[in-house]
Amino acid sequence: MRSRMDDVKSYAPSAVVGQVMMGAVVAEVMESRNPKFKAGDTVTARQGWQLYSVSDGRDMAVMDPSAAPLPWYLGLLGGGGTTAWVGLFDIGKAKAGETVVVSAASGSVGSVVGQLAKLHGCRVVGIAGGPEKCGYCVDDLGFDACIDYKANGMLANLQAATPKGVDVYFDNVGGEILDAVLTRMNPHSRIPLCGTISQYDKTEPYGIRNFRSFLVNRILLQDFVMTDYREEGQRAQPWLLQAVKDGKLKYRVSVAEGLAAAPEAFLGMLKGRNFGKQVVKLS
Repeated sequence: MRSRMDDVKSYAPSAVVGQVMMGAVVAEVMESRNPKFKAGDTVTARQGWQLYSVSDGRDMAVMDPSAAPLPWYLGLLGGGGTTAWVGLFDIGKAKAGETVVVSAASGSVGSVVGQLAKLHGCRVVGIAGGPEKCGYCVDDLGFDACIDYKANGMLANLQAATPKGVDVYFDNVGGEILDAVLTRMNPHSRIPLCGTISQYDKTEPYGIRNFRSFLVNRILLQDFVMTDYREEGQRAQPWLLQAVKDGKLKYRVSVAEGLAAAPEAFLGMLKGRNFGKQVVKLS
């Protein structure tokens, strides 16, 4: 949504002032002339920030409201979970015994990345802002360590938490944190680039100082968007749903009440005030 607000080339069309802000929703079908859906179905769709909408059904999928809390279908059981899966396994090629570092570790995607990596037998180190978020990653999600990027001594703390270096860095933020992790990357390591949230409001792009690490360590960096990995994401969803039912994955959601609360919730998400997935309960 943030990238849509800039009138620049991106992987998604720019938002148009006066039109509905697009995004994923969980909704109830009120009336249907489509045989695939019936009134009362709970569905996921891309209908944006509005109370009512009309769809031909192409962007909709029926889901089980009894399997998990409804907001989870916008995160762990939706785009957040499949993004974590594809980035960690299809792009990052994470292997048991490797060290995985993930930034924005307490967020919608990062929290899933860390848990998936732990279930896969990896050492997991998160990077998050503040002691509360770092404590959540270690105490609740089971990370081996979490670095507070707002505290002094981040580089020293990162070095202590990654004694064997870093094999996979799942990057959600870019900027100075990417530069710091580059000092710890192992030969033939991988960087799935999921987002650059630290740069969204910058007028001047951050210039990477440790760029030489890519050559010295033969690092593979690959950015990705889920529209290019629909089949991989669909394959991941049954596993994620079963893992939720089995209690293997935890998730946290921040809920803003009412459409009028959406702008402040959106700004808070960009400033890191939310835990996990930020959602808006429209009604």
